[in-house]
Amino acid sequence: MKPPLPLRSSPGTGLGQRAWRRIRALPSDLSPPQLIALTFALGILVGALLLWLPFTHGLNADGSRRPVNFLHALFTSTSALCVTGLNVLDPARDFNRWGQLVIMLLIQVGGLGIITFGTSFALLSRRRVNFTERLRVAQQVGALNAGGVLSLIRSIFLYTFVIELAGAALLALRFVPLEGWRDGLFYALFHSVSAFNNAGFALYSNNLMNFVGDPLVSGVIALLIILGGTGFLVQMNVVAHLIDPRRHRLMVHSKLVLTMMTVLLTVGTLTYLIFEWNNPATLGPLGVGTKLLASFFQSVTTRTAGFNTLDYGVMAFPTLFITILLMFIGANPGGTGGGIKTSTFYVMTASAWSMVRGRRDTTLFRRRIDTDTVLRAMTVGLLSIGLVNVMFLLLLTFNTRTDVRFVNLLFEAVSAFATVGLSMNTTPLLNAPQHVILILLMFLGRIGPLTFAVAFNRPDNVRVRYPADKELLIG
Repeated sequence: MKPPLPLRSSPGTGLGQRAWRRIRALPSDLSPPQLIALTFALGILVGALLLWLPFTHGLNADGSRRPVNFLHALFTSTSALCVTGLNVLDPARDFNRWGQLVIMLLIQVGGLGIITFGTSFALLSRRRVNFTERLRVAQQVGALNAGGVLSLIRSIFLYTFVIELAGAALLALRFVPLEGWRDGLFYALFHSVSAFNNAGFALYSNNLMNFVGDPLVSGVIALLIILGGTGFLVQMNVVAHLIDPRRHRLMVHSKLVLTMMTVLLTVGTLTYLIFEWNNPATLGPLGVGTKLLASFFQSVTTRTAGFNTLDYGVMAFPTLFITILLMFIGANPGGTGGGIKTSTFYVMTASAWSMVRGRRDTTLFRRRIDTDTVLRAMTVGLLSIGLVNVMFLLLLTFNTRTDVRFVNLLFEAVSAFATVGLSMNTTPLLNAPQHVILILLMFLGRIGPLTFAVAFNRPDNVRVRYPADKELLIG
């Protein structure tokens, strides 16, 4: 009688086969929020390792590589993949073309979503995409349902690359004469990708302050930011409505997004004009036309983009206060921006106003907003406020510099959470624990505090429902 064969660890038989099947089935076992959180974390780690390698580092005057420690590489990778734009290093000096290319790819992947890219590769390889995968992508891109998500993905990628190439072509008209053909074309593509994905990374040490009065650069960058932050579904709905208004009506969501975007851009522009008009360090020395252009640009970029043509470190306190509010509200659902989103802000304020007026329902364009939607908006708002306050307290706790003030740290915390990337020239001054706090804020802000919370909770299987209490006093 032959002795039994030993167990093998290959995926062919026995324990090895079961382990291999378990590994392959792991993505299917994860819920959409868990997979979103996991893929972003892994993407950040891969990007950090690449930016940590010497071949991506810039050169000093003596020809030696500029030093980049792992924490700084991790911070840069997180900022790029979470399309934020906060920097502890100078991308123009501390990274060479390879490093800048890695940053640009991280921005592109982070803006469109890692799962979106994975589904696209599956489509290109003609692999069947099951319903669970469709559901995950629908949640990441903000689709209303999972049924038509694959055709939506195709449209999103085509639309994104066309817009980014068009933006790069326009920016090349300015950057090529300044930087030469090879560098100018790369600068144009890099800034186009960064602007459309609301990342805020620039290849100039002072961001875009050299172009404060340049209508071409400021106008194209602002337009790309608006297109990227508006949301793919809204733009497709608007285009379809313009082509055939009878067949394709504007969704209530599209009407809300367009209304909120117009209101917030107007409020932001007026804020910068009013409070910075005579500030000698910002708008004061500029002409009237340049003041209008600069104010509009800051209003656009405050909505999670992170570019700046003015120095936020010398702005007035009222301007900084309104900027913090606009950053916290953020962009629109389904776009490349962050923040609590305009729809969340509207539902929160509208439901509170309805309660004050004694109305039972919260309405929007003659439609009633569902109670679950109101509760979700309130949950997102409260979780976001709580998260920012806790992280802000930690930033204050670990602060060791007397030149970093209260308002500087609050500005940094909101900018990181809303994935904006604006700074009062504070980020490089912070210490290692504070950089770790900002990394966590950027990560949680990109995937969303509610998504992160749901990713690690357990389903409520309790079937008992207690009677309501009528004696609890609120307010």
